[in-house]
Amino acid sequence: MTQPVPMTELWRGPLLESLHLGHAVICDDSGQIVHSWGDPNAVIYPRSSAKMIQGLPLITSGAAAKYGLNSEHLALACASHSGAHIHTDRVTAWLDHLNLSEHDLRCGPQEPQDMAARDGLILADDTPCQIHNNCSGKHCGFLTVAQHMGAGPEYLEIDHPVQQACLSAIEETTGETSPAYGIDGCSAPNFATSLVGLARSMAWFASAADRSDRASDAAQQLTAAMIKHPELVAGENRACTELMRAMEGRAAIKTGAEAVFIAIIPEKRMGVALKITDGTTRAAECAIASILVRLGVLEAENPATLKFMNAIQYSRRGLECGIIKPAPGFPG
Repeated sequence: MTQPVPMTELWRGPLLESLHLGHAVICDDSGQIVHSWGDPNAVIYPRSSAKMIQGLPLITSGAAAKYGLNSEHLALACASHSGAHIHTDRVTAWLDHLNLSEHDLRCGPQEPQDMAARDGLILADDTPCQIHNNCSGKHCGFLTVAQHMGAGPEYLEIDHPVQQACLSAIEETTGETSPAYGIDGCSAPNFATSLVGLARSMAWFASAADRSDRASDAAQQLTAAMIKHPELVAGENRACTELMRAMEGRAAIKTGAEAVFIAIIPEKRMGVALKITDGTTRAAECAIASILVRLGVLEAENPATLKFMNAIQYSRRGLECGIIKPAPGFPG
């Protein structure tokens, strides 16, 4: 089947109010498809779900070791953070460590998703800066690699050594030649790949402990950092953070804009990639949770799971009014 399939439903009272279709793939450590829904060959932009791939050059280049980066730095390099103080304080310290400043970032300013941080800016009559950008950790990683390479400051240009290293990492781990790139919300190039290619890359990360090469060691470090610091990868009340906590180290997961989601499952040597075609985040969160439950690494009745899958919807007065749940037969 090459058409997207029903993955997530939103019911209000007795009626199906919204139906979200998508594609998803699970690959094993050989890169083969274990299961797929819809079109595994659908070409997508992975958006922020590929940040751990973009983080590989940070380690393989020797930059992380040279600058003494720890697991918190690596988690932030993979993060789409909420702009809370636990994120922005660490990004500021990272820039200081490089003898750089917010002005050296190229990600653009963004209002923090964290309410306390947002309210703090309002009370201080201040405005968001680039450090609040959810991708500022990734950009600190780019700057670290650029400084280590002695490359120029415009690290987002497509022919810059940093972006060429990211392209090589994408193509090597997906096993594909990227057919195109687009500009992400943070202004960085985002290299397209097929959904199966993305799942294959995540399975490569998941099986990294079976290999001894430098890139695989980097993949282990990045996966471990995400699992160790779920609060840095996203933030409180966010799906990535809450579901990783609920899985207690069994998997690393990462969202991407426009309803992309990946999972790295080391104990099963499997990788997962999915895309909801209408770009709705709530649908992708429900879909990835349902796949993780099916694979046995997430408990269906865990309170964190129930925030995103089989999630009761309430009115603003607290009246139960609907539910977000997997579509019948998905994931099977």
